[in-house]
Amino acid sequence: MKKINPLYKNRISLKVGPHDKKNSPVSVIFQKAAEHPQPGEPGKEVGDLFIERNVDKTVSVIISLGSKTKNGSDSYRKAGGSLGRWLVKNNVREANLNLAKSAPQDDLEMLVPLCEGVLLGAYQFLGYKSDLTPQPTLDFYISSNRHADMIEKIINKTEILISSVNLARDWAHEPGNSINPVTLAERVQTMAHQLNLKCIILDETALQTMGAGAIVAVGKGSKTPSRLIIVEYPGHNPQPDAKPVILIGKALTMDTGGYSIKDRDNIQGMKYDKCGGMIVVASIHAAALLKIKTPVVGIIPAAENMISDDAYRPDDIIKSLSGKTIEIVSTDAEGRLVLADALTYAQRCYEPRSIIDMATLTGGVVTALGRLRAGLMSNNHELTRQIVEAGEKTKELVWELPLDDDYFQQIKGDDADIKNSGGKEAHPIIGGTFLKQFVDEKIPWAHIDIAGVADTPKETHYSPKGATGYGVRLMINYLENL
Repeated sequence: MKKINPLYKNRISLKVGPHDKKNSPVSVIFQKAAEHPQPGEPGKEVGDLFIERNVDKTVSVIISLGSKTKNGSDSYRKAGGSLGRWLVKNNVREANLNLAKSAPQDDLEMLVPLCEGVLLGAYQFLGYKSDLTPQPTLDFYISSNRHADMIEKIINKTEILISSVNLARDWAHEPGNSINPVTLAERVQTMAHQLNLKCIILDETALQTMGAGAIVAVGKGSKTPSRLIIVEYPGHNPQPDAKPVILIGKALTMDTGGYSIKDRDNIQGMKYDKCGGMIVVASIHAAALLKIKTPVVGIIPAAENMISDDAYRPDDIIKSLSGKTIEIVSTDAEGRLVLADALTYAQRCYEPRSIIDMATLTGGVVTALGRLRAGLMSNNHELTRQIVEAGEKTKELVWELPLDDDYFQQIKGDDADIKNSGGKEAHPIIGGTFLKQFVDEKIPWAHIDIAGVADTPKETHYSPKGATGYGVRLMINYLENL
């Protein structure tokens, strides 16, 4: 079978180097920090770099792994990210990490997050820079006098996984005049074709005919109408009766708030309101290339929430695909509307093993959890446990929030079955409670509110300012451990 390459090409290419590789222009050493660092030693902070220029004109880069007592997997990921940023910034063409002289040495479990960090930290979104010159690929050799086969496996998997994360970042960064519901559907269709996957695109006519009034309403104000995008990955040699995991991702390619319009400060950056959908696209991309056993279906409800004489309004009552009627309190609570129809579609057309939806749904989750953890709400304890564990392993962290039935009273409809907003109290929980009304309680379901983690307002150890790609590594770890 012809090898399928990832859609996104990482800036750094990881390679297995010979154990006696010499004369690399840049030699890399990762070290744990001493209690009292001396000149020429790495500092106490994870990612601190010390640059040593040698007489033979080569350079040694020593990167701190931080305190010896706090060396977890994310210390390696952060240190790798700092190195990746430095390599790209300094236009390095080749670097070598000799595991005989550097951590993690024989601890190959820690080589995984280190390699992830290097590739994540090297990411840049440069497609619209007019003075851009071609960026050469940087070769990063990992040398060892043993474990060559295992290192190659780690490299191959990491490159696929992080190219998928960077694909999510790249598409999330694209502005609304580049990616809208229609062009997003075209992009996903192209990806599915390249990966030999089945792709279904439901346009506004099909959605209207089938009764998906919620997603149609959200997109009515835009010249580019809504799309429901479905991609099916059949799994690699799955059991004959294997049920698919369904991943649903909100993709608001631009969200003005509609007639409940956002203010000047909050409308900027709304291109990132499609990050949930980009997680799903990238997770399907990774699952297919990594040949994950479990079947996966990705569903991306895509819409553009704009203002026009056709746009939906506060006080409108719309009928969702489920048949439930929804009273519009705020046109800026649109994400839950498109997700509601996607959840109904998933249950009508498939027999899900589980459903996980991801969305930049509420500003309230940022107030509650900041930018460290996503909010997790679920109707199933086992699914919650699996997602929490995947989060701890990948450091794409989640925190469980309650979904008590009594929260529904905040959104019980006056003139319809349900309201789409319940005010500011318990904001993220009310978002989850709304979605819960569209899920059969017998189906394991989780909602992950990624509003605080989908993008970052400033550079971090392994993410530039902007889209983080949060959620792809989380979902792949979850799928791998089923």
